[in-house]
Amino acid sequence: MDTRAAIVDAARKSFAAKGYDKTSMRGIAREAGVDPALVHHYFDGKAALFAETMAVPVNPAELIERVLEGGRERLGWRLVETFLTVWEPPERREALVALVRSAMTSEEAARMLREFLGREVFGRLAASAGAEDAQLRGALAASQMIGVVIARYVVRVPGLAEATRADLVERLGPVLQGYLVDGPVTPE
Repeated sequence: MDTRAAIVDAARKSFAAKGYDKTSMRGIAREAGVDPALVHHYFDGKAALFAETMAVPVNPAELIERVLEGGRERLGWRLVETFLTVWEPPERREALVALVRSAMTSEEAARMLREFLGREVFGRLAASAGAEDAQLRGALAASQMIGVVIARYVVRVPGLAEATRADLVERLGPVLQGYLVDGPVTPE
């Protein structure tokens, strides 16, 4: 087994045993029998290594940076656009649907995905908005987008499954903006 594969194997075992939050890059290096610097050589942080072990075909850190580039204004719209863009290509969608399905049937997979999404994706976005209740705001945004993913790509609910990405961005953007930045969206 090559070094990179040994690191991925050790990481997969550690994430499964300890979850995302309690797994450390040093612990993974120790388990793989390599220097911690070598883990960082192959992977740009714990989020990228987790994505590799779960066969997530995108680098979450790059996506989050893209969403955050425009500041707080229209953050919700950029999040929806980016999230849906990740899911659109059929070759990528297959791996992501498998990940969601495994999280729905395995507590271990659910825990890893929950911790990862909470800390690395939605938690970072909510914290960047500067809200005092960032954890709740991030969880609300996560629930919205996970629900959309399940309904659109797994269950294929009519209407939502056929909607254009642009339409969903315009309809969901204000909701996510409310969760992450502006507070609850209320009727006028």
